[in-house]
Amino acid sequence: MRNLNLDQLQTLVAIADLGTFAAAAQALHLAPPTVSLHIKELESRMQASLLVRGRRRADLTPAGEALVQEGRKLLAASDDLIDLVQRRAAGREGMVKVGVSAGVSTRLLPLMLEALARRNPGVDIKLEAVGSAEAMLRLKAGTLDVAIVASPQPAMGDIVLTPWRNDDMVVLLPASWDAPERVTPDWLAGRRWTSFAPATQMHGLIAAWFGQAGHNPRPFLTMSYPGALKSLAAASQSAAILPLEEVQDQLRSPGVQVRHLEPPLTRPMAVAHRRAPQPNRAVQSVLEVLAGFSN
Repeated sequence: MRNLNLDQLQTLVAIADLGTFAAAAQALHLAPPTVSLHIKELESRMQASLLVRGRRRADLTPAGEALVQEGRKLLAASDDLIDLVQRRAAGREGMVKVGVSAGVSTRLLPLMLEALARRNPGVDIKLEAVGSAEAMLRLKAGTLDVAIVASPQPAMGDIVLTPWRNDDMVVLLPASWDAPERVTPDWLAGRRWTSFAPATQMHGLIAAWFGQAGHNPRPFLTMSYPGALKSLAAASQSAAILPLEEVQDQLRSPGVQVRHLEPPLTRPMAVAHRRAPQPNRAVQSVLEVLAGFSN
């Protein structure tokens, strides 16, 4: 059996990321001859050429690309295992990887983390910004423990989906705009507005809202960070369509005004996790905290 040396694998990944043997040696605090030896022994073990050394950089061969792609997962799993052992040795419950999509309120996230820290100080959260479709795949693959996703999602046999929040969508407008009490697609379609990137659920919801009124306007700008969208409205550059929860801190701001939409538009979200015969205590504690922030 050919055993894979993780130090040698890490060296190959570093060369792939940094482009040269010298840069990898510096990043890994290794002598250059050691880096060369790692690659030579790894190629011997794999019985394949993994790198092509040019005058200015080293490039992966197809075999090297395959090893780096899968090797990153192995290195991440190794780090997770070490972390798990150290946490258990220190009496802590563990780390929970939580995927959050762009539409999750940046106001709610700190509150949820604070609640978890008070309730279960032994549980650490690792937040990962990831789209809903990818989050579902990563839950199935075991590289995420919990995910806050757009709803609905296609059913997956091993994944439990629980409705979480159904927030009203509103439009944040520059204070100088003469706006009606409720903003309609007809009114907004002729003005500058910004929204989330096309690959997100939020973009699809807003496009459908315009589409039902016979409009298909192009946004002035698309972004995936709610704070940037809010800043554009505050700077009188454009309107921003956002969940009401996201603009609570703007309700009394003199630089903007908040208007509800007509017809109303809501953003449904769900909490997803893997089905397990014996629930993980750390994961269960995160699910209980998230449940406390549902509506």
